[in-house]
Amino acid sequence: MTVLVTGGAGYIGSHMVLELLDAGESVVVLDNLSTGFRWAVDPRATLIVGDMGDQPLVETVMRLHGIDAVIHFAAKIVVPESVSDPLGYYLSNTVKTRAVMAAAVACGVKHFIFSSTAAVYGTPEVMPVGEDAPTRPESPYGTSKLITEWMLRDAAAAHDLSYVVLRYFNVAGADPKGRTGQSTPNATHLIKVAVQTALGLRAKMDVFGTDYPTPDGTCVRDYIHVTDLVRAHLAALAHLRAGGASMVANCGYGRGYSVQEVIDTVRSVTKVDFRADYAPRRPGDAAAVVADPTRAKTTFGWQPAHDDLEEIVEAAYGWERRLANGSPVG
Repeated sequence: MTVLVTGGAGYIGSHMVLELLDAGESVVVLDNLSTGFRWAVDPRATLIVGDMGDQPLVETVMRLHGIDAVIHFAAKIVVPESVSDPLGYYLSNTVKTRAVMAAAVACGVKHFIFSSTAAVYGTPEVMPVGEDAPTRPESPYGTSKLITEWMLRDAAAAHDLSYVVLRYFNVAGADPKGRTGQSTPNATHLIKVAVQTALGLRAKMDVFGTDYPTPDGTCVRDYIHVTDLVRAHLAALAHLRAGGASMVANCGYGRGYSVQEVIDTVRSVTKVDFRADYAPRRPGDAAAVVADPTRAKTTFGWQPAHDDLEEIVEAAYGWERRLANGSPVG
């Protein structure tokens, strides 16, 4: 059995590849390297450079390597960018993902794990938010992922395909062994931006919105360590292979931190009082989103091991220093 990881040269995907390989799985990566890195793919995996929207290519890869499961990461992920380029996001996140699904059905692939997002909820009425809460995305990014969830649900109902949709909250940190991390130069992830500012790689950072209905006026998010996230995928894969039912599950810790609290934590960890300016709200940002992770824990036994904001920041800081020193590969 071999697992196909789309987007496996990217941030979360490269961590997934490591987790699968360390568990003894055979892994094939499909990535067009538009935002990923060849060096980020562990040499124990097979890397195929190509576009996920190329259905004949995807089918060839699946048949040639005997793929039994797909873990699908490849996507565009920047909320404000999706507001300015909605069609680009629907193309990448919805249309091209449809091609991956169609290839899986054509090739008899049995299991599909899809990287979705908490952005499908918009601003929840009740928190922590559970998977049965209303889905009201406030950006094309969130909508593009929700449509894809629907496509996967309907494809599984019509074909011999089981799936797990994992709705990510805010992913941060880096591999504890220092083998990979968030390496995209212009990434917009809050913790990465704050750490880069602490290192002097940015003159300052901006806090987008200080008038949200939250305790300090800045957005509140649930931050999850990337290693815990990929271990949720591994548990989901075991669930499907054991005959478990298709499902949707949140991936978060059930605790929220505001933008200001994250900045304060980065300042504490790095011992640098860097500049953070206040700026207007960005379009598409929800005020607060915090997960209820009960379903993932009870259904397929996911148990987080890195549920600590300081640990997440320390991992991100260590990785960013390595990048700054010009030696990304662990």
